[in-house]
Amino acid sequence: MNDKTASSNSYPLFVRRDLDGFFGLFVDNLIQLLLILTLCKFLCGMTGDAAYLLYRHILPGAAVSILIGNLFYAWQAHRLAKATGRSDVTALPYGINTPSLLVYVFFVMAPAFDQGKSKGLSPEDAAKVAWELGLVACIGSGLIELFGAFIAESVRKRTPRAALLSTLAGIAIGFISMTFALQIFQKPLISLLPLAIVLITYFARVPFPFHLPGGLISVVLGTGIAWIVTAITLNWPDAPAQLKNSAMDLTLIQTAREQLGFYLPIFVGDRLWLRLSDPNQWLGMLSVIVPMGLFNLIGSLQNIESAEAGGDSYGTRSSLAANGIGTISAALFGSCFPTTIYIGHPGWKALGARAGYSTLNGLVVTLICFTGAISLINSIIPMESGIAIVLWIGIIITAQAFSAVPKEHAPAVAVGLFPAIAAWGFTVTQGAFFKSGGKTLHDLMVTDPRANVNDFVLHGMISLQQGYIFTCMILAAISAFLIDRRFFAAGTWSLVGALCAGLGLTHAYQLFAGNVVDYLFIFSNPTVPGALIYRSWDVAIGYLLMAATFFIVGMWTRGRDLPVLDH
Repeated sequence: MNDKTASSNSYPLFVRRDLDGFFGLFVDNLIQLLLILTLCKFLCGMTGDAAYLLYRHILPGAAVSILIGNLFYAWQAHRLAKATGRSDVTALPYGINTPSLLVYVFFVMAPAFDQGKSKGLSPEDAAKVAWELGLVACIGSGLIELFGAFIAESVRKRTPRAALLSTLAGIAIGFISMTFALQIFQKPLISLLPLAIVLITYFARVPFPFHLPGGLISVVLGTGIAWIVTAITLNWPDAPAQLKNSAMDLTLIQTAREQLGFYLPIFVGDRLWLRLSDPNQWLGMLSVIVPMGLFNLIGSLQNIESAEAGGDSYGTRSSLAANGIGTISAALFGSCFPTTIYIGHPGWKALGARAGYSTLNGLVVTLICFTGAISLINSIIPMESGIAIVLWIGIIITAQAFSAVPKEHAPAVAVGLFPAIAAWGFTVTQGAFFKSGGKTLHDLMVTDPRANVNDFVLHGMISLQQGYIFTCMILAAISAFLIDRRFFAAGTWSLVGALCAGLGLTHAYQLFAGNVVDYLFIFSNPTVPGALIYRSWDVAIGYLLMAATFFIVGMWTRGRDLPVLDH
């Protein structure tokens, strides 16, 4: 018997290397919790009287989902070890899904909060609406993940990998990598050294003394610099603006201490049901919920395959079903954010982590969320000290989109990036207009509906970014099938594009109330009086013309001798 095989009773609950795995997984989950805290406060109005939504509902609900998943995957690892007689089995890593977190905040919760205020709701009531619609999005994703566990293989076989991964890559480039890259250079004194540590850890793969995880070192160093800068500015009233910009806000610590308490999870299924019972409130969100649920499903499936390649073969259906149950539990107990099987199983396995790292992560995250300590951690640890880790996630997602597809499909991945990049660009543009206090996008577009400002085509950007998660898939799938000369499949995806545009799931929009863009799904609420309305029937016709062209070419080329593809 070697060190990789053992009796059924020799697989331990915890080994020393589980501590290495725990620090890496915990830092990753901590970043997600800090993101929730920051984004929900500043974009969804969950401050002041509405802060209870975070501490009494969202964070405890997130803890429930993380604990359920971590304990299940740890148990699953023990079961696999017993079945195989091996002692080197590593549990699947699990936590809050970063792309879903960002997409649901930016495209479900924040718009709902802004629209609530524009309709005369108080900030607290508008924040409550944003939270409840976030719950709807979360449970929708969970249901897709749960029931998709039974058909995941079939979906994966019928959809080009380039179509799925290019959308994730687009989100990664804009809303993860680019956003956090800008934040790094917003406060470079704090964030550049942590970035160097993360790059050394994950690019150069150089081990640190005592096997300390690079993520932990980066956060500690960034935090240390922030507090050194804070001490300097306290004793230097005329310190340069760059130093003051990087100092910690000491007033937040006292406020955070006031949030400490004991917050048990609260079942919120009744509120969720009230929102679900009125389809007009959530049908327009399907262009976000459906693709994100599918991406979580496919992404988790790929990570299970990665674990199998690393030597740990877990059941697909049970693993994906547990993932879906975790997300549904999150929604039922107040969290708006889906969970997922993380990438990186081979990395945790290489560290020597087994099942204990998963159990420990679930327990520690639960303790932090149930006590409200996350706010105190946020006031002590600057976000910039840890965002390099999330930046790395975005880089890896983007790189994998090109490396994990057949090399001839790389151009299809690139085509699928455009709508997501347009979405990120529009978010920046809209924010700049809103902060300027001058002419709004609505004013500009009413004056010139096809506004072209210095060759910056606003209408085209807004149209391309509306429902971009669908559009990314559609354009990438069409491109991949054309590369393979599967003209009828490309035509079928063009028909899907026409259907989505005709329904208003993609490309259509209404602009009103200071640059707020609303979906124009035909089953959603009526159009807003005074809004600039664009129904994308011309885009739908364009997709139909594309489909007809592909079908004609497919019939014309059938049976003909064509040049051999050089790829």
